[in-house]
Amino acid sequence: MLKKIDIHVHSVLEKGTLRPDGGDFTTPDELRAMYDTLGIEKGVQLPTISPEGQYHTLTNEDARKLAALYPETYYWFCNIDPRGASNSPDMDWSYVLEQYKAWGARGVGEMVANMYFDDPMVLNVFKHCEKCELPVLFHIGQKGNDYGLIDELGLPRLEKVLGMFPKLTFIGHSQKFWAEISGDCTEELRGGYPTGRVIPGGRVPELLRKYPNLRGDMSAGSGCNAIMRDPAFGYAFIEEFQDQLFFGTDICDPRDITSFMLRLSHFLDEAVEKRYISETAYAKVCRMNALAILEK
Repeated sequence: MLKKIDIHVHSVLEKGTLRPDGGDFTTPDELRAMYDTLGIEKGVQLPTISPEGQYHTLTNEDARKLAALYPETYYWFCNIDPRGASNSPDMDWSYVLEQYKAWGARGVGEMVANMYFDDPMVLNVFKHCEKCELPVLFHIGQKGNDYGLIDELGLPRLEKVLGMFPKLTFIGHSQKFWAEISGDCTEELRGGYPTGRVIPGGRVPELLRKYPNLRGDMSAGSGCNAIMRDPAFGYAFIEEFQDQLFFGTDICDPRDITSFMLRLSHFLDEAVEKRYISETAYAKVCRMNALAILEK
C-alpha cells in the first residue's frame, strides 16, 4: 500500500492548555507513532490562529518550526484571520503571505473565523491568496456558537466565491460541507454525520463538477463518513473526483487513534485491493494530489 499524505493535522511542540475533556493536540512523537500505525508518511500542519473553538492556539511560527524540526513528519500551511492586522478589507495580506510562502508554507488554513464567506474582509483574504497562488483550506460553520466560515444550506456563498476567484484552489471541510454530498441534506442533518444511502443531487458533487477550483478534504468524522456511509457511492465518488480529493485525518489528540475517522485509511486500502477503485484514483487521492501542491 502507498504511504499516504495527510492534508489535515494539528500538532504542538509541547503540551499546553488542556480542553475541558483533558485533551490536547499531539506532539510530534505522538503523531509519528500514529502515522506509522496508519501507513501515513507526512501530514500538513494547520495553524489555528482564530479564537473560535480554541483552547490552545497553534501559531504560524510554531507550524514553521515543526516542519523545520521534523521534516520527515510535517509540511505546513500558514493561516490568516481576516480580522487581523488593520482589521479592514483593504489589508495587504500579500505582504504577509509572501513571507510565509518563502519560508515554506504551501497553503492557507484551516480558516475557522466565524464570518460569512462573502464578508468583505474574507473576500480580501481570498484575493491575496489567489494572487500569491496559495490554496485555502476552510471549515464551514453556522452563525454564532460555532467556528468556521458561515454559509447556508445549499452552500450559496461558497458557490459565489468559487466563481469570484477561479484561480484560487478552495479545499472544503467540516460537517456542513460534507453533509451536502447527499441530495436529501436538511438543516437538521447538515451539522452532524448523516447515515444511510447517499441520494443523488447533492450540492458537493454538483459544485465539484461545476468548479474545477474546488477540492474536498476527506478528513475528520465528516469527510470519512461522507465517503464510507454508502460504500458503492463512495467508490464512484472517488473515481469521478479523483483529481479533486485529498486523504486526511484531522488528528487533534493522541486519543484519536481509536476514532471512527481514522478508518478511512483502511477503507481506501481495501477499496483498491478489491478493485472497487482504480489504482490511479487511489494514488491520486492518497498521495499525488497533495504532493502536487506541497512539492511544487
